[in-house]
Amino acid sequence: MPITLFNGQLISSDHATLYADDRGFHYGDGIFETMRLVGGCVRFLEDHWQRLILGCARLGIAAPSIDVLNGELTQLIKGQEDGVIKLVVSRGRSERGYRPPVGSQPSRLWQLHTSLPQLVTYGIQIRWCSTRLARNEQLAGIKHCNRLEQILAQAEWSDPAIAEGLMLDTDGELVCATMSNVFLVLDQVIVTPDLRYAGVEGVMRKNVLRLADQLGLSVELRAVRAEEVASAEEMFLTNAVRGIQPVIKLDQESWSVGSMTQQLIMALNHSS
Repeated sequence: MPITLFNGQLISSDHATLYADDRGFHYGDGIFETMRLVGGCVRFLEDHWQRLILGCARLGIAAPSIDVLNGELTQLIKGQEDGVIKLVVSRGRSERGYRPPVGSQPSRLWQLHTSLPQLVTYGIQIRWCSTRLARNEQLAGIKHCNRLEQILAQAEWSDPAIAEGLMLDTDGELVCATMSNVFLVLDQVIVTPDLRYAGVEGVMRKNVLRLADQLGLSVELRAVRAEEVASAEEMFLTNAVRGIQPVIKLDQESWSVGSMTQQLIMALNHSS
C-alpha cells in the first residue's frame, strides 16, 4: 500500500478525499514527477525540481515553492530507505469549463511505493508501437498529466517478455519509448532524439548526456528516422526509476550490450 500525502496531509490511499472539481482529474491539467528513492535520498532531486518548475511555467501553473516541496518530501519519506515517489501538481480547483481560472491554488498529491522495479543491466526486449505521438512544441519536453498516447501504446502488447515499446511521432520520427528515452550508437556516436516536437526530457536522459560528456563520448541530439534503428551498433533506454536499460532485441533485430552502454552504466553507478 503506498504512502499518500495530499497538500501536506497524510491520507489513506483506500479512503482518500480529493477535490471532485480538481482540474487534474477532469482535464489532465497538471504535471508530475516520478523519482527513485535510494538509501533515504532521492536521486537527482534538483533535476526533478527544475523540470517541475519548467513544466509549471509552460502550463501557466503557479509552481509550489521548493521549501514546501522539500518539507512535504521529508514528511513522505520519513523512516523509508527505498522506493518510487510520484508527485502530481495540478492547477487545482475550478468551475466547469476548459478556461483556466485566475488565481487558482495548485494541488499537490504525493505517493511513495516502497517496492522498487528490478534494474535490468543484462538487456531487455522491446517492440515497435503503432500508436503515434502528436507533435506539439508547447508540450514537448515537459511531463504533463495527459499520457493517453502512452496508455494506448502499452495496450498494444501483453507479452511479459517485452519490456518497452518504441514510439514514432505523426511525421515518422523516433521520439522515445512509452516510459523511457531512447539512445542509439551510430558510427561510434551516441544519438538521441532532440524532442523538439514531442516526448519528455527525462531526468535520467539529462544525466546520461552529462556522463557521456564527462567520458569524452561523442553525442548528437537530432531528428532520428525509424530506419536508422536497424543500423545502430548499440541501443539503450533511460528512465529515472530504472536507470539505463540496454536493448538486446527489437522485433527481428538483436544486439549485445555494447561498450559505450557499459561505460555509461558504470559511470551512472558511481555518480551521486
